[in-house]
Amino acid sequence: MSESIQNGKVVEFSYILKDENGKVIEQTQPGQNMEYLHGNQNIIPGLEKELNGMKVGEMKNVKVKAKDAYGEFNKELVFKVPIANFPADQKPRVGMEFQSNSEAGPMVITVKEVDGENVIVDANHPMAGMNLEFDVTIKNVRTATPQELQHGHVHNHGHDH
Repeated sequence: MSESIQNGKVVEFSYILKDENGKVIEQTQPGQNMEYLHGNQNIIPGLEKELNGMKVGEMKNVKVKAKDAYGEFNKELVFKVPIANFPADQKPRVGMEFQSNSEAGPMVITVKEVDGENVIVDANHPMAGMNLEFDVTIKNVRTATPQELQHGHVHNHGHDH
C-alpha cells in the first residue's frame, strides 16, 4: 500500500515551475528529484499545503499566489549601500549576487544599479511578487528517520552535520 503525504513523511517529487504566463522558470532533471520533509516549511507553504494527502505516482497542477510562494515584493528591501562596503577585489556590477547575513539568516542581495559611490541592491527573493505554477509528480513517500525528524529536514546521501 502506498503511503500518502502527511507531516513527518519524506517526499520525493519532480516538478516544472512556470510563471503565470506559462514560461518555464526551472524544472527537475531526470533522476534529480526534489526531496523534503513534509510539515517543516522546507518548501514554499502554498505548494506544501497542496501536496498533503497525495500518493506516489499522482500528478497535480498547483497554482501558488505570490504571498504563499516567495512573498510579495517588498520595496523596503531595495536600498542603497556605500560602494566601500563591498569587497575591494569585487567591483559591484548590475546583476551580481552577494550573500549577506541578516537577522533572518543568510539572504541573497542582487545589485540593481551602480551609482557613483553607492550601489542600489535588492534583497527580495528573485521570485518575490510572482504567482507561480507547478506541475508536480510524486515519486516517493517514506517515513522520516528519527534523526531527520529531530533536525527538521531530509538527510541525503553524504549529508553531514
